[in-house]
Amino acid sequence: MSDVVDFKLPEDALCAALRERGQRVTPQRLTIARVVRELDTHVTAEQVLTAVSDRLPGVSLPTVYATLDLLEELGSVRRVSAGGGAILYDPRTHPHHHVVCTRCGRVTDIEAPVDEAALIAAARAAGYDPERADTVVHGVCAPCRS
Repeated sequence: MSDVVDFKLPEDALCAALRERGQRVTPQRLTIARVVRELDTHVTAEQVLTAVSDRLPGVSLPTVYATLDLLEELGSVRRVSAGGGAILYDPRTHPHHHVVCTRCGRVTDIEAPVDEAALIAAARAAGYDPERADTVVHGVCAPCRS
């Protein structure tokens, strides 16, 4: 099995990926993964904590962050830095881009052709070892303009 786990697959794929890495399958990890999948939008760790708190009484914010980081390592969520605001976690892991409202902070997925290879090459030329390229467009959303 590959290290990348399709987040839309059943929990058994996540369990197998964790076991393959020698990590424990815990109720916290499974519940947090399930909740992020159910929310099906860009979420902060705080939003995940709120959503899981009734299912996992006593779960802490550090546990949520650690689990989200682990899910990112497994390829089950994608970390999105929308600039200035909180880090968001996106259940859509395929390559895509985002537009962020500069007034309300709303983040929306966008599909558009971007030469990611050129961005990676430019990062390498600048002395970096890039892992991936994300494009974030900043502007004002329609509700904020009205």
